[in-house]
Amino acid sequence: MNVNGERPIGAESIEVAISGDNVRLVVLPPEAANWAMTVEAPQGAGFLPESTSGVFIGRRRELSELRSLLTGEGLAAVVPSRVQAVHGLGGVGKSRLALHYADHYRSAYSSVWWITAESPESIVTGLARLCHRLCPQWAGTASSDEQAAWAITWLQAHPGWLMVFDNVEDPSHLHPYVGTLAGGHHLATSRRATDWHDISPTMLLGLLPLDEATDLLCTIAFPDRTPMHEEQQQARRLAEVLGCLPLALEQAGAYVHRTGIDLESYRRFLGRVLDKGRGAKDPERTIARIWDRTLTAISRRDPLAVTLLHTMAWLAPDDIPRALLGSCAPDPIALGDSLGELRAYNMIAFTDSGQSINVHRLVQTVLRTRTADPSGTHRPGRQEAEEAVRHALPDGDGPTTDHPLSWERLLPHITALAESTPPSSPASTATADIYYEAAQYLMGLGRDAHTIQLRTAALAQREKAQGETHHETLASRNNLAGAYASAGKVDEAVSLYETTLVQCEQTLGETHPDTLASRHNLAYAYHEAGRMDEAIPLYETALAQCEQTLGETHPDTLQSLDSLAAAHRAAGHPERAIPLHRAALAQYEQTMGDTHVETMKSRENLACAYQSAGDLDLAIPLHETTRDQRLEILGETHTDTLISCNNLASAYRSKGRLEDAIELHEATLARCEQVLGESHPLTLASGRNLAKARRQAESASHGASATPTTGKTSEP
Repeated sequence: MNVNGERPIGAESIEVAISGDNVRLVVLPPEAANWAMTVEAPQGAGFLPESTSGVFIGRRRELSELRSLLTGEGLAAVVPSRVQAVHGLGGVGKSRLALHYADHYRSAYSSVWWITAESPESIVTGLARLCHRLCPQWAGTASSDEQAAWAITWLQAHPGWLMVFDNVEDPSHLHPYVGTLAGGHHLATSRRATDWHDISPTMLLGLLPLDEATDLLCTIAFPDRTPMHEEQQQARRLAEVLGCLPLALEQAGAYVHRTGIDLESYRRFLGRVLDKGRGAKDPERTIARIWDRTLTAISRRDPLAVTLLHTMAWLAPDDIPRALLGSCAPDPIALGDSLGELRAYNMIAFTDSGQSINVHRLVQTVLRTRTADPSGTHRPGRQEAEEAVRHALPDGDGPTTDHPLSWERLLPHITALAESTPPSSPASTATADIYYEAAQYLMGLGRDAHTIQLRTAALAQREKAQGETHHETLASRNNLAGAYASAGKVDEAVSLYETTLVQCEQTLGETHPDTLASRHNLAYAYHEAGRMDEAIPLYETALAQCEQTLGETHPDTLQSLDSLAAAHRAAGHPERAIPLHRAALAQYEQTMGDTHVETMKSRENLACAYQSAGDLDLAIPLHETTRDQRLEILGETHTDTLISCNNLASAYRSKGRLEDAIELHEATLARCEQVLGESHPLTLASGRNLAKARRQAESASHGASATPTTGKTSEP
């Protein structure tokens, strides 16, 4: 087997970079790092989901080609579908092929792990589950980022595994893992057939040949006997109508087996609702007609099963916790019976010993789009899905007895609700609260830039339900603007802040605390956009009103004072900035203490103002003090600490202490790349500053003047 890797030995603490929508550096404590190095997986360990039918027919050539790709020159293979064959929809059997490969060659690997990979965060969640499987004693006390970092460390230390990344939407999401984890094989499935050139070879997967499609249909429809010749001919004609699409074949076969209808009658039914020859060209239409018949049969036997299926259509397709559906059923027995009925018809599959459910994405697509009432306002299952999620929301950061699901397990389903909101559906403040709570949880983890979709959905709900100027709508619009600002989308933030300020002034009054906050936020957005002529007057107005309304020592007043000073400094007027920064720092020290986060930020701002004015003898000690305090209190990977290191290194360079500057710039740049990513503004600024210091040192070594320079600080 062509799977190679080295096992590191001996570790105290380990730093691991994991990729979500950004790169986050996680430091594993010594005990956890040691477990990651030493814990052995049981023989045959791993996780593979259950397929809907459990039947795999044909694909011998593809299976052989896939094995050759994985054991040949490349370390990874991707299995996309032919977009032109299925119009970009699922159902062609990509995941089934990957699942069969993993099961068929399981003995060739030390372990196999299946990860749903639709988004960067879903990959992190999948890695976290690997940690739960192998090190539950520690995973229960760790965050999802820490669990994912543990899993990466374990994979690096234990070669010979197979990782399956199912349904990858963006090939770039795999870069951190394919590059970091070289001790095993990576297999990905995706609807995309392009953009894989710098990751791996690809294998295009088409529809089943007619003979294999006929065999698959017969195997599912007649699992206990060999079909007669006439039945085989009927199956062949039905397979043609179904376009040889594996998912359609499985659904039709399950219906025939479950109901006892003969294949020819079923084909004639489909023939009345499908145009001849359209099955191969329009799989969504084919699948929809099959389900019309299937759902009718299920509803006669178990109406609750149909309700559950409609509910799951609005959630994320993978890892739907059984506990999440509890509010939809009268008791666990009824829930289990109904899920079993759906499973018997191949409508769902179980994972984790039946504790989680997977639904095919094409099932969800059809159910969401074809089952609205004529007005479009009622979508079956939508209300039940919202109520199920609302009932399951944690009271705090983690699961409890009453709310057994963690935020990390609920977030994909809340996001799916936000993404799939029908335009004509009635608004709900309760649903807006769901999106708000989820966004606040992410913001608490430092991921406010990742909350745009949730906050957009919350705002839309509040505007429809409460009106444009309701105080909760204003707060929601302000929160969305903040998310845009955190994501670096300043123009969008400015537009939303401007609207919010006007509405706050009209609705709440000029000096209402929410109006004051909105005015300051808009000034900050102008500042970030470089519109200083607009930022400074607005900061001045905000400061005057804060002093009058809240008092000179109120935190909002001090923030306005420091922000105004920073704006003057950014505009090139350090002589105006320095007195304001000094006044703000003195008030912070008096009211909040010497090492409060806001006090340290104010001290850094004053140091930068001195540096901009060319007074390095005053700037450097302040930079050093702030850097040391942030290292001790916040840690070396915190963004504020990196800013301090960057600014101190720039001050050293301006003073002519080039060796100190280069050493600190190099360390800071490396840390920024690990923690923030290569394209983050602070990483780019750190790289530019390092280049300047090296050029200055090179000039000095060639006899050129090394006169200290003053320059604009690189603080973002």
